[in-house]
Amino acid sequence: MALSLAISPCPNDTFVFHALVHGRVPGAPPVEVTYADVDVTNTAAERGAFDLVKVSYAALPWLLDDYHLLPCGGALGRGCGPLVLTRSAAGDRAAGDSAAGDGATAGAGRPDRADLSGATVAVPGDRTTAYLLFRLWSAERPPARIEVVPFHEIMPAVAAGKYDAGLVIHEARFTYHRHGLTALVDLGEWWEGDTGLPIPLGAILARKGAVDPVAAAGWIRESVRQAWADPAASRDYVLSHAQEMEPDVVDRHIGLYVNEFTADLGDAGFAAVEALLGRAADAGLIPPTSGPQTSSSRATAWTS
Repeated sequence: MALSLAISPCPNDTFVFHALVHGRVPGAPPVEVTYADVDVTNTAAERGAFDLVKVSYAALPWLLDDYHLLPCGGALGRGCGPLVLTRSAAGDRAAGDSAAGDGATAGAGRPDRADLSGATVAVPGDRTTAYLLFRLWSAERPPARIEVVPFHEIMPAVAAGKYDAGLVIHEARFTYHRHGLTALVDLGEWWEGDTGLPIPLGAILARKGAVDPVAAAGWIRESVRQAWADPAASRDYVLSHAQEMEPDVVDRHIGLYVNEFTADLGDAGFAAVEALLGRAADAGLIPPTSGPQTSSSRATAWTS
């Protein structure tokens, strides 16, 4: 029987899963793929809709009764965090020349987070890691209103003045300056500076009773290995699902989000996940979760 897989159409996911999706991983079953934004897959996973699914790490407390967390295939790293963007004059003055070039982020002159009190902020999903990080960062002075907005609509809406600020992810860190926006804060930079840990963004889950997590991790690691060994093999597939991105942005996207943690979370990766969920639970933002029961369980999956 075919395995149901849900991933985003983003270049990092299509690059990583190309070999598995196209039947090039020895021993793996055929795969039927659904492409959807992570806010959609977070909700679908709560219904047990897929055998393998890409979700936000922030959604794990609601999913670990039914899914194993796999130690590979997801998005976790350094220098790849979500950005809070604004077009406000106050933000521009405080951030100085932060928008001077591609991928620039706010520096030491960033405004105090209290500047968002009274603001309306667009976010890509209420159970995304980006939004959880934003809630931790803005806990003392949260904005007045949050609206969930499809990811691709956030930057144009902030630029048009519909929202005071927008929380963005993925390739937006390479393109936001084109919309005349300023990075108020790089939440990955803030997280890394505060914890010393990489930032956990997207996770791959295997449905309990439907997929052997050890076997699934092996298939995904082989798919990653093939992607790195022959990047050109997946090029057409990746570009076909990234139709609004220039090839250069696609390459930078893959280079940033597909890294050593994609092949294996390792101790640093699991520590980052535990820190994120532990801090959020302590702050009352999410239900508590239990981490790996033994060090060996880190090699295969988290259990609830």
